Amino acid sequence: MKHEGIDGIESFESPGKGRGLRATRPYRIGDLLFACPAYSHVLSVSERGYICEHCFTRKEGLAKCGKCKKAFYCNVECQRGDWAMHKLECSAMCAFGENWCPSETVRLVARIIATLKVQKDRSASEKLLLLKDMEANLDSLDNEKREMNEADIAGLHHFYSKHLDFPDHQALLTLFAQVNCNGFTVEDEELSHLGSAVFPDVALMNHSCCPNAIVTYRGTFAEVRAVQDVGQGDEIYTSYIDLLYPTEDRIERLRDSYYFSCDCRECKTKSKDKAKMKLRKLSDGPRPEEIREMVRYARIIIDDFRRAKHEKNILFTATSDVQLLQFGLFYGPISYASNFISPPAELLEMCELSMDKMGAVFDDSNVYMLHMMYQAMGVCLFMEDYDSALSYGEKVIKPFSQLYPAYSLNVASMYLKLGRLYVALGRSSAASTALKKALDIMEIVHGKDHSYVKELQKEITRQK
Repeated sequence: MKHEGIDGIESFESPGKGRGLRATRPYRIGDLLFACPAYSHVLSVSERGYICEHCFTRKEGLAKCGKCKKAFYCNVECQRGDWAMHKLECSAMCAFGENWCPSETVRLVARIIATLKVQKDRSASEKLLLLKDMEANLDSLDNEKREMNEADIAGLHHFYSKHLDFPDHQALLTLFAQVNCNGFTVEDEELSHLGSAVFPDVALMNHSCCPNAIVTYRGTFAEVRAVQDVGQGDEIYTSYIDLLYPTEDRIERLRDSYYFSCDCRECKTKSKDKAKMKLRKLSDGPRPEEIREMVRYARIIIDDFRRAKHEKNILFTATSDVQLLQFGLFYGPISYASNFISPPAELLEMCELSMDKMGAVFDDSNVYMLHMMYQAMGVCLFMEDYDSALSYGEKVIKPFSQLYPAYSLNVASMYLKLGRLYVALGRSSAASTALKKALDIMEIVHGKDHSYVKELQKEITRQK
C-alpha cells in the first residue's frame, strides 16, 4: 500500500514528548479528525454470543462456528473474513476444552504475529506509524512487568505453537511490551469491555489531562473526534487514563503504565484537586494526618476491591450493563447461577463498609467515595437490585458532570445507565431527561450517524 498519510493530520516531533500528531487544518468540536481500522483485534471471551467476532457488531441471532461452537458471526461473509484469525484458536479450543485460557493480550499478540507473516505492504492502520515502530519502553519495565511478559510468552507457546511460527524471544518481548503500552481496550457506549485492538496511527497521539480529542469505536475502527476546537498547527491530545482522580494519582498511573509524567495545564495548576478531594464539613477537623491516612486507606481499598472481583471470578465484571438492562429489564428476567450470589453480596458489603469509613472524613463528592459508589452500583445491577443501583447512580452523576472534562464518555455512560434504569422502573419522564443528556454528549463523541446514537434516539422516542 502506498504511504498516503492522513488528510488534515500529520506526524511531527513534539517538544519534550517525542512523536505526536497535529492538525494541518482547523477542526470544530464534534468533527471527525480521522478513523483507523484495527491492525489486529480480538473479541473478549465474555462477549461471545452477543457480538460478531469479525466486525464487532452487537446483534441477536448470531451464527456459531460449526466446529468449536465458541465463535459467533453475523453471517457467512463475516465468518470467512475472520477465518485467518479464528483458525489460530478453533482447533485449540476443541483440543484444550475447559483448559483453553490464554489471556486477551496473548490472543491479540498471536493474531498480530499471524498478520505480520502475510503482510507485504504498509496497512491501512499504518499510514503514519508502522506497527514495528511503536514504542516498547523495554528499558523502563520493572521486574513485575518483565515477569508478566515472560508468562504471556509462555502462554503463547503453550496455546498457539501448533499453528504459529514464532519470532525469537527478544522480538516477542518487544512485541508484548509494544502491545501493553499501545494497545486499546475497545468499549461500547456504556464503557463495557468488548475486546482489545492495536491501532498504530491512533497510538501516535500524546496524552493530556486536558485532551482536545477522544477515541471511540465503530465496530473494529477507532474514530478520533475533537472535543475542543482544534486550530491549524495544534497538537492533538487524548487521555490515556481515567481523568476523575487528583493530580498525584494520575501522575502515578502514567508513570506506572506509560513511563512519563504529564505537564499539561491541569497537572500544573491542579485546579480541580480541591473539589476532587472535598472533605466533610466538621466542627473541628479533620486533621492533616487524618486526611493522609484516609487517602492511603482509599487507595488500598480500591486495589483490594479490584483484586477481589478477579479472585472471586465474578461474572458481572465481564457482563456489560447494556446486556443486563436490555436483555434483562427490557426483554425478560435474568437468571444467574446461585453460587455467584454470595460473592457479589460480599463485594457490596466491602463497598458499603469502605464508604462508611471514608465518609467520616470525605464528602460524598470526593472521588474516592465516588469510585466506591460506582462499584456498588455495578454490583447492585448484577444482583438485580435496580432501586439501589439507581440510588448510587443518582449520587454519582452530578459530581461526575463537574469533575470530568466536557464531552466525557464516563458522564455519557452514566446518564445512559441512569436513563435505562429509570425506564425499567417505570419513570418515563426522568428516563427521557437522562437519555437526552447522554445523547447530547454521544452525538459529539460518537458522531450523529453512529448506531449507538440512532439506537438511543429510538429509546428516547419510546418514552414519549
